[in-house]
Amino acid sequence: MRYLAPRTADDAVAALLAEKGPTRILAGGTDVLVQMRSGAVEPDLIVDIKRIPGLDRITREDGGWRIGAAVPNAALGEDRDLRASWAGVVEAANLIGSTQVQGRATMVGNLCNGSPAADSVPALVAAEAVARIHGPDGTRDCPVAEIPAGPGKTTLKKGEIVTSLFLPARPRRSGDAYLRFIPRTEMDIAVASAAVSVELDAHGRIVRARVALGAVAPTVLVAEEAAAILTGTQGEDDVLERMAEACRAICRPIDDKRGTVEFRRSVAGTLAKRAARIALQRAGGQS
Repeated sequence: MRYLAPRTADDAVAALLAEKGPTRILAGGTDVLVQMRSGAVEPDLIVDIKRIPGLDRITREDGGWRIGAAVPNAALGEDRDLRASWAGVVEAANLIGSTQVQGRATMVGNLCNGSPAADSVPALVAAEAVARIHGPDGTRDCPVAEIPAGPGKTTLKKGEIVTSLFLPARPRRSGDAYLRFIPRTEMDIAVASAAVSVELDAHGRIVRARVALGAVAPTVLVAEEAAAILTGTQGEDDVLERMAEACRAICRPIDDKRGTVEFRRSVAGTLAKRAARIALQRAGGQS
């Protein structure tokens, strides 16, 4: 096994392209090191991207936020402005692992690990976050929602790396929230999760909504019908219940020791309803 710590994204891409065997990218390492120790993966090459300038920074851009691929989740929670702007995204990222893990784990790593139960991904999808990808053909931007392809899989091509995530500017009357259900009180994997982002008009009516569900399908589900039910309303109780039912209807979960299909469907709708209430409160609407 070889270890490289390139100083540019181009060098990282070149190294990944040149290697014929399995490769892994190291940002925080909280997934890949565990996978290596358990024998789940045996890469011939590890490319550490932490030394590439800019990848460890959070910067303002076009009224929004650009978050480098090597920014640890702990740094997200320490940024007051980011936390105030995208509370749900930061909360989701800060649910991943212990305090020690938070100091290393990254949202980009959480995304590229390809887990259907990844905590930050539904929140990023609800936020309409965009990933910046550097590869052999240059740089391209891709919605986060299009990157997961199934358990342990992504749509990234050989030699491509995600260098940053972009969270767009928030309208004045908007809010987001993320909730998950886990069997324990902390440090566990979501059995079901939901993220909701809303934008209100001056009268407290929802003019735009986005709902994303995690751990209930091979990839994050964008609940378009649920968002359509919310739009044009003030999030009344009957509206939220119809929205929850629309979420349950699109779930495609599995049975395992952590939850049944029926349980996951039910919980996903309940979490979506509760997350919508929190997002509405944060946007300045009714509870």
